Amino acid sequence: MVRQTDKKQRGVLQSLDWWTILIYMALLTFGWVSVCGASYSYGDADIFSLDTRSGMQIIWIGTSIVLGFVLLMLDDRFYDKFAFLIFGVMLLLLFATIFNPHSIKGSRSWLVLGPLRLQPAEFAKFATALALAKVMSIYGYNIQKWQHFAATLAIIVVPMLFIVLQRETGSALVYTAFFLVFYREGMPGSILFTGVAMVLYFVVGIRYADTMILYTPTSVGKFMVLLFIQLFSGGLVWVYCKDHSKAISILAVCLGITLAGLLFSLFVIPFDVFYLELLVCAFLIGYLIWESLATRIRNYLWIALFTLGSLVFFSLADYVLNNVMEPHQRVRINVLLGLEEDLKGAGYNVHQSEIAIGSGGLEGKGFLNGTQTKLKFVPEQDTDFIFCTVGEEEGFVGSAGVLMLFLALILRLIHLAERQNFTFGRVYGYCVLSIFLFHVFINVGMVLGLTPVIGIPLPFFSYGGSSLWGFTLLLFIFLRIDAGRNMLRD
Repeated sequence: MVRQTDKKQRGVLQSLDWWTILIYMALLTFGWVSVCGASYSYGDADIFSLDTRSGMQIIWIGTSIVLGFVLLMLDDRFYDKFAFLIFGVMLLLLFATIFNPHSIKGSRSWLVLGPLRLQPAEFAKFATALALAKVMSIYGYNIQKWQHFAATLAIIVVPMLFIVLQRETGSALVYTAFFLVFYREGMPGSILFTGVAMVLYFVVGIRYADTMILYTPTSVGKFMVLLFIQLFSGGLVWVYCKDHSKAISILAVCLGITLAGLLFSLFVIPFDVFYLELLVCAFLIGYLIWESLATRIRNYLWIALFTLGSLVFFSLADYVLNNVMEPHQRVRINVLLGLEEDLKGAGYNVHQSEIAIGSGGLEGKGFLNGTQTKLKFVPEQDTDFIFCTVGEEEGFVGSAGVLMLFLALILRLIHLAERQNFTFGRVYGYCVLSIFLFHVFINVGMVLGLTPVIGIPLPFFSYGGSSLWGFTLLLFIFLRIDAGRNMLRD
C-alpha cells in the first residue's frame, strides 16, 4: 500500500522530472521540422495535410504524447510486477513476425494491419529492458556468477535471434547496447575490454591486410594485430595478476623478438614476420598456462584463453567477411573501411548525405530550402538519414544544437538512473540510456560515414510511428518509475 496524503495523480505530476519531458518535447518539435524538410517536395501546398509525411508525423507525435500520459498514470509497480509477462508476449509477437508474408525492402519485420504498419522489434526494446531489470533486481543476483550472467545474456540473445530471422540485422545489433548495463552492474571490465579488442582486431586487420611493411612480405594488418595481442596480454598480466615484473618480462621478450625479426626482415633476409609473431604468441599461451598451474592463479589461465581467442577470432575474421556475410553487407564494411568507394552503389547514400551536410555550411540553407533533400538525392532521407536534412537546412549550428539536446537527454538519464532507490529502477534506467546512446551514436555516425550503415532510426527524428512509440515507451516508463521512487510502501 502506498502511504501518501496527496492524490496519486497529483503526486505523480509533482514527482515527474519535467526537465526530461521538456527535452523530449523539444526533440519532437525539431524532429517534426526535420521530417517536413526531408519529405517536402516543390509544389506541395500544405505540410499539415495527412496525405504528406509531415502531416502523418503530427499524428504519430500526438499519439505518442497520449501514450506517454497513459504510461504515467499507471502504477509504477505495474512494470515490475508484469515485466516477464510483457517480455513473453513480445517474444511471441517477434516469433510470429518471422512468418509474416509481407516483405518490405527485403525485411519481414513489419506487421501490416490494413493501412497501419508496425515493427514489433521497436517495441521489444522496452520489454527486454523490463525483463533485464526484473532479473537483475532479484534478491541474491550477482552478475559475476556465470549462471546469473547466462540468464541475463539469454534475455538479450533470444529477441536478437528472432529479429535476425526477420532479416533485420540492424535492429538486432541495437541489443548489444545492453552490455553497457552489465558493466554498470558489476560485469568484469575484462569482458568489455575483450569486445573492444575484437573490434580493433577486425578493423586494423581487414583495413591494412593488403598493405606491406616497406619491402618485406609482411602485412601491416596482420603484424599490428599480433602486436596488439602481445601488448594486451602483457597488460592484462599487469592489471589482473598484479605481477608487474612478469608483465614487464613478457612485454620485453615478446616485443624484443618481434622487433628483432622485423629488423632482420628489413635489412638481411626478407620474410613474413607474421609467422614469427604467431610462434611468439603460441609460446606466450604456453607460458601463461604453465604459470597458472605453477602459481594456482586462475587469472593466468583466463589471459591465456584471451590470447588464444584473439588469435582464433582474427583468423576467422577474414573468412566471415568474405564467405559468411551477404554481398551488400561486405560492400558496406569495405566502403566504411576505405577499401572501396562504390559511389553508385553501397557508398551512394553516405556520399550524398555528406554532400548535403557539407552544403549546409555554418548556418544552413533555411527551412525547406535544402536542394539535396528537395531533389531527393539522399535515399531514406526522412528515416535513417534524417540527420542530413538537419545539416543541410540548419547547418553546423543547428546540427550542434540537436546533438546538444541529445547530450542533455543522455546526461539527464544518467542522473535519474543513479538516484533510484531500487535496483529495478536503476537497471531499467541504464537500459533506456544504453538504447538511446547506441541509436544516436550509430545513426549520426553512419550519416557522417563514421559507422556502418545498419538502418536504425534517429530517436524522435526519423519518420514513423513504430520507432516514435517505441522510444516513448522506453522513456516514459522510466519517468513513471522515477516518479514513484520516494513513495512509502507497506
